[in-house]
Amino acid sequence: MYGLPKQLRKMKADVFHGTDFSVPYLPACASVMTVHDLSPWMNPDWHHGAGRIRRRTPLLLRLGLATMVITDCQAVRRAVISRFHLAEDRVVAVPLAAGAHFKPVALSMTMSMPLSMPSAEPYLLYVGTLEPRKNIPFLVEAWKQIYIEHGVKLILVGRRRDDCPPIAQHPGLEFAGEVKDAALPGLYCGAIAVVYPSHYEGFGLPVLEAMACGAPVIASTDAALTELANGAAIHCDASNPNQWAEAMRTVITRPDRRRSMKEQGLLRAHQFSWQNTARKTREVYQEAIARFHRGGK
Repeated sequence: MYGLPKQLRKMKADVFHGTDFSVPYLPACASVMTVHDLSPWMNPDWHHGAGRIRRRTPLLLRLGLATMVITDCQAVRRAVISRFHLAEDRVVAVPLAAGAHFKPVALSMTMSMPLSMPSAEPYLLYVGTLEPRKNIPFLVEAWKQIYIEHGVKLILVGRRRDDCPPIAQHPGLEFAGEVKDAALPGLYCGAIAVVYPSHYEGFGLPVLEAMACGAPVIASTDAALTELANGAAIHCDASNPNQWAEAMRTVITRPDRRRSMKEQGLLRAHQFSWQNTARKTREVYQEAIARFHRGGK
């Protein structure tokens, strides 16, 4: 970061946007820092290599080196203001959005069925990195009785991080690994429900993608996920397996509830767009530039 100010001055840059908890140490222009979430500070077991971020970010914010700060939701915005003692008008929530290809699609054997799963077998779906924060072993344990009762599989889609807790093989449990982005809409649409038991999120993009595809969602009571779904999902305590099992039974046995959740999810997802994200981000840039030229005030 020490050589960056010289390059920014050479480019005559108006604003630098740091999306990895960092901005230049020497201010050559206005700067914006995105703080996607506070997970590096929440639990050391979630990020073993985040020591530098934990040390550097508070200093950058305390010294005012980030002219403005962006978060992905209001829940994280409030937490950032509180933890780092920032002025409220310096932190702006700019929600993300699902890609345009995330929408209801006609199901087919090739599009909707992952790996070797027969088309006749119903499934619940998790999409995201397999890591400690995502609470996957808990999900598997809560689901096992559902498989015994209803024969509904659980498909885990996503990269498995090295520090992911052990997840034992079990009949009906399928590890799909990383899946191409273009295949995800079919997976979402074919699922009885998308399950997302994360302990903590900064936004929860897979939940929004699922709703945009018309998939019912069962998510944890995390503040960001609750804000994102806004009543369109079933929320369960991330430490209560009985709640999760009952929610899974509900979506499996009640087609009327699934239809209602699909309609609610689609309506909610339509409230997000990358155009809105771009517009709000540009507004933050403009405010950062104005503040920088006023001396950071």
